Amino acid sequence: MKNKVLLFINNLAMTAQNKRFLNMVLGIPLLLAIPFVAMRFSGEVNWTLGDFIVAGGLLLGLALVIEAILRVVTQRRHRILLFVVVFVLFVLLWAELAVGVFGTPFGGS
Repeated sequence: MKNKVLLFINNLAMTAQNKRFLNMVLGIPLLLAIPFVAMRFSGEVNWTLGDFIVAGGLLLGLALVIEAILRVVTQRRHRILLFVVVFVLFVLLWAELAVGVFGTPFGGS
């Protein structure tokens, strides 16, 4: 009986983790809908299919890294530190691809 209760609790935890990741993945199209809709109302937003693919890949990668941190790292202090590092790297990469902050060949115009 005790093993069944532990198995049930373990399955609930896995289900909650999977739901969290599913919510992150389903949020990506919602975030990508913002520039898509903005393109319809403004000439200042001009994304190509490649831009949407790269942005979706970056957001999916961010979701995967966040989920890995949440599943593997148990200490709160380490989680926060890793979240900050990952977020800063994500923003720097996004800015480089958007406007070319560092002048790499991948930088936007």
